[in-house]
Amino acid sequence: MSHQYLHSSQFSHLSNITLFSPVFYLTGFPGMEAIEHWIFIPFFLMYLVAISGNSFILIIIKTNPHLHTPMYYLLSLLALTDLGLSLSTFPTTIGIFWFNYYEIYFEACQIQMFCIHSFSFMESSVLLVMSFDRFVAICHPLRYAVIITGQRVIRIGLVIILRGPVTLIPIVLLLKAFPYCGSRVLSHSYCLHQEVIHLACSDTTFNNLYGLSLVVFTVMLDLVLIALSYGLILNTVAGLASQEERLRAFQTCTSHLCAVLVFFVPMMGLSLVHRFGKHAPPAVHLLMANVYLFVPPMLNPIIYSIKTKEIRRAIIKYLGLRKANAESWG
Repeated sequence: MSHQYLHSSQFSHLSNITLFSPVFYLTGFPGMEAIEHWIFIPFFLMYLVAISGNSFILIIIKTNPHLHTPMYYLLSLLALTDLGLSLSTFPTTIGIFWFNYYEIYFEACQIQMFCIHSFSFMESSVLLVMSFDRFVAICHPLRYAVIITGQRVIRIGLVIILRGPVTLIPIVLLLKAFPYCGSRVLSHSYCLHQEVIHLACSDTTFNNLYGLSLVVFTVMLDLVLIALSYGLILNTVAGLASQEERLRAFQTCTSHLCAVLVFFVPMMGLSLVHRFGKHAPPAVHLLMANVYLFVPPMLNPIIYSIKTKEIRRAIIKYLGLRKANAESWG
């Protein structure tokens, strides 16, 4: 009798553990299921601006030969990264808010988290290289054309593209080896490694330490180096003779500085909420996570269209040509 009871209790315990979890459950806005169709409208507008805006930046740079310079190659790489980040979260977001579909298979979850984290690391890397570009342009203007060449930017671009995916492969693949307990409900409308790993019911020390070291030696190191670049830039600008020269020099950095703040401030806020806000309302976690992933891809093309004179002129020229062509066809 005791043997039967032990066997049945072990079976019931194993039934709550999935050695290979086929399904996770995503979360929209708890308690607001009745109005999630309406909630999707601002999300859809953000996606529309992000996807169309970044695509437009890429088209503008590609179709204007005078923008085929290292600075704009880096800007096109930033736009491509933002485009990838937006497309990574779009399928699950539209599935939840428009079709009330909350399930995601394990393999799809792995692919999504791999894409999200890869594009996030890529964006951090692009912003770092752009800060170095601004540093050379302001602190060593006479050597800019020698140091920052198109060929070097292409090589750096390849390193940027490969750095995130290559370093992420081990921890994303290792998730398949863990058993998963309980309901397997995630707290966002997309998959993140730090959430999925918390659902594993075995020793995840390697993933936790590897993930932490990855963040420290990529994103945090990038942020420190960006801050160092701007410290040197400010020192050089402060030494310029006239206030007009100082203002003109610093204006060349405003669009990049805005992009840095738009990317890193929400990321740091999300990290603080995850670390110290365990008792915060779920809405706070959801808000910070959505701001981190949805706002930078939406704002970056707007920032560069407004703040960068060459992009603004190219857009006006492009729209003018389109209008002239439409009138000639009409």
